[in-house]
Amino acid sequence: MRQDFYDRVAATLEDIREAGLEKIERQITSAQGPVIEVDHKGQRKKVLNFCANNYLGLADNPEIVAAAKATMDEYGFGMASVRFICGTTDLHRRVEKEIADYLGYEDSILFAACFDANGGVFEPLLEADDAIISDALNHASIIDGVRLCKAKRYRFANSDMSDLRRQLEKADLDGARTKLIVTDGVFSMDGYIAKLDEICAIADEYGALVMVDDCHATGFMGPHGEGAPAHCGVAARVDILTGTLGKALGGGMGGYICASKEVVHLLRNRARPYLFSNALPPALLGATLKTLELVRDGGHLREQLFRNAGRFRAQMTEAGFDLLPGEHPIIPIMIYDAKKAGAMAAALMDEGVYVTAFSFPVVPREKARIRTQMCAAHSDEQVDQAVEAFIKVGKSVGVI
Repeated sequence: MRQDFYDRVAATLEDIREAGLEKIERQITSAQGPVIEVDHKGQRKKVLNFCANNYLGLADNPEIVAAAKATMDEYGFGMASVRFICGTTDLHRRVEKEIADYLGYEDSILFAACFDANGGVFEPLLEADDAIISDALNHASIIDGVRLCKAKRYRFANSDMSDLRRQLEKADLDGARTKLIVTDGVFSMDGYIAKLDEICAIADEYGALVMVDDCHATGFMGPHGEGAPAHCGVAARVDILTGTLGKALGGGMGGYICASKEVVHLLRNRARPYLFSNALPPALLGATLKTLELVRDGGHLREQLFRNAGRFRAQMTEAGFDLLPGEHPIIPIMIYDAKKAGAMAAALMDEGVYVTAFSFPVVPREKARIRTQMCAAHSDEQVDQAVEAFIKVGKSVGVI
């Protein structure tokens, strides 16, 4: 019986390999940044990094590193407790207040990751008489969080406002008490920005709440980096905002939920990932306070980020690559065939450019791609070098 289980695991892994869907983790042997050192074929190799969530280039910022070190000297290494026992420092509340103030909310609550934030937000707030109306392409963490909740579930086609209306009408016909529309602010596999202005207008029409997962926008979208709601002009209308400290905001770890004081206080008392997870370590909190300071004054970083994205997109389009349209620094190059996408990513590594191929189940079958992500720390020369490598490899594998 036990051996049958292990045989099934081995067979499943073989099927994954045969389909070209195996995910291989490469080992980085340096700090995260626009140029990194990786263990490649048994040797250390310096490569350009075009697949990190390090949008503002702050992951190796010396001021942030120094803040982490100084905080560790004062507060120690770890908390060894959950928040409500003895795991809350003044730093936790300072970070929560800073995040809430920056993003325009009454309060916020920290989690070990945004996956935990999305996993813990629904069950304490909604019951069987309520309804969640979720975009079909929402992040896996939202999908899992919704499954843990007893509320009625409705799904609308990605950014399809007509379908959103249909699902809201169904929820009304089913007698839903509270309706919550949930969407990613930016859909990470495509780089598409949600139609938050339209969603909020429809929400008002149907008396619904709105929740946005803004992991791929906070820090660099919007006038001062407040994220996709600010970019779309509806920051004051979004009731619940979730996000991460693991991308543009320093690239460490940790997630958060922003909402009203009452909602946040209820989550402190009922959100299971918060109640039963260790408190974030002091070094991360000290680093985050410095990060928020830099991001608030980071207009030049945001400008450079979008300049790099425009430069890369224009040259890749001219070279004949099939890019998904958009303005976000996530720029997917469509390959469609999973094996070809994997081969192209491997060849680009040989050329000194680190990118990752995405295939099923991360994206739909026959929609394999290489998702590139721009960074404010990339120079013009580095962007141009990456394009040259893409052209060389693209021709060799028959993509262009």
